[in-house]
Amino acid sequence: MTKIFLYDTTLRDGAQSERISFSLEDKIRIAQRLDEFGFDYIEGGWPGSNPKDLNFFKRIKEIPLKKAKIAAFGSTRRAQVTPEDDANLKSLLESETPVVTIFGKTWDLHVIEVLKTTLDNNLKMIYDSVKYLKSHNKEVIYDAEHFFDGFKSDPEYALATLDAAVEGGADWIVLADTNGGTLPWEVEEIMKKVKERIKVPLGIHTHNDSGVAVANSVIAVREGATQVQGTINGYGERCGNSNLCTIIPILQLKMGYEVIPEEKLAQLTDLANWVSEVANLPPDPTAPFVGRSAFAHKGGVHVNAVLKNPKSYEHIDPSKVGNKRRFLISELSGTSTIVSKVKELNIDIDRDSPLAKMILEQITHLENEGYYFEGAEASFELLVRHALGQETKLFDLIGLRVIIEKIGDKGETITEATLKLKVGDNVVHVAADGDGPVHALDQALRKALIEFYPELKNIHLSDFKVRVLNGGAGTAAKVRVLIDSSNSKGDTWSTVGVSTNIIEASWEALVQSIEYGILKMREI
Repeated sequence: MTKIFLYDTTLRDGAQSERISFSLEDKIRIAQRLDEFGFDYIEGGWPGSNPKDLNFFKRIKEIPLKKAKIAAFGSTRRAQVTPEDDANLKSLLESETPVVTIFGKTWDLHVIEVLKTTLDNNLKMIYDSVKYLKSHNKEVIYDAEHFFDGFKSDPEYALATLDAAVEGGADWIVLADTNGGTLPWEVEEIMKKVKERIKVPLGIHTHNDSGVAVANSVIAVREGATQVQGTINGYGERCGNSNLCTIIPILQLKMGYEVIPEEKLAQLTDLANWVSEVANLPPDPTAPFVGRSAFAHKGGVHVNAVLKNPKSYEHIDPSKVGNKRRFLISELSGTSTIVSKVKELNIDIDRDSPLAKMILEQITHLENEGYYFEGAEASFELLVRHALGQETKLFDLIGLRVIIEKIGDKGETITEATLKLKVGDNVVHVAADGDGPVHALDQALRKALIEFYPELKNIHLSDFKVRVLNGGAGTAAKVRVLIDSSNSKGDTWSTVGVSTNIIEASWEALVQSIEYGILKMREI
């Protein structure tokens, strides 16, 4: 098995994503997690560009890493400066990393129009910079920026830039598709020509501007690249970098390369979700291998087939990448889906039973009305329990009133909810203020029930979403409300309510959320 070396650049390329700003502590934590996962190289940043990266290299030296080598990133020397006097190269050495990655210009357009120097001088800049860094006992990775565009413009000159890096002593030559415009068959043909000429180890660094960054990386490995550069979740400037969370399982599970230990691969989904949390971005549910929907089945025919043989609709075993199979409840479900979901609740019913068919009919009818059980599985469980005759109701509603008062254009808006409930043999009448009608209802409901259900103090609403279902109806449109809740043990669940009245829809979802939360805590 050929060993493929993983080079992560989330801390630099990933941080250039429009939506991301890593703190110094974020960068340290991510580096430690990547090392624990099994990465070979972690690029920490560009020490010559900002104080945060300088501080990162100071801090990371104090942290013992298990495997990964930390790399500092920078450019070749400037056109009119010797390596010894170049501030960028000095900062790379001052970072005291075992590995230095520098990029140089491959494309004649960049040399002439961006660097404003000659083609010959650019070759000297590459050679001098690599040789200078090697003289300081660094492992040097040379990134050939815009290599594929440069090759298509002037193949011989593009190859000459690689020759200059090799002559300078580079340990790796990494070919970069910096603009992300190269297509897989172009990568394949160009890699073959590079291999004929360059005998040091090759790597690949692709961007996703054409949506083929992963494909280009995989093709490059098949043609001889043994280092793959990319980011977790494909974060990066513009359309992002090559997504290592997709590349790793492709190389290891489908192509037979040695990438990371098998037990580490099973942590891939957790890694992807953890980095997205640190980046303060929602995980992509449709991400290959690691997305929540990657092994989610909705169509009844698909579910039926997967239950018989998972290979029928799953290209790998989800557990190999730390993911799991999910069956989604919707109007597209068949009785096989219903039976499978009910079994997850430790309830065994037969596929051909009247109960399974009744539940399916109810789901189909309710989704036609606008309900959404795929995203509200707690509501689905309550529906099943009601169908089985299990009582989950906490109280009877006698009356509900919400008052919103605002005096003058600049006056404070006051919201008050009043509830009259029957809890067992007790009638409770309460009022509570809130920041809006749903918050006021939540406060009043808790006030009314806390004496009877003390578990409520450990149940919290974490998200509230409203979607208009028939926009053409204007302000009279039907709305769907989804409420996400959690408890002190870290459990989460979602409930749904639908109505032409947003307060009624919210009340329905709110009551179900509390019913489900108390049910689960009492079962524990």
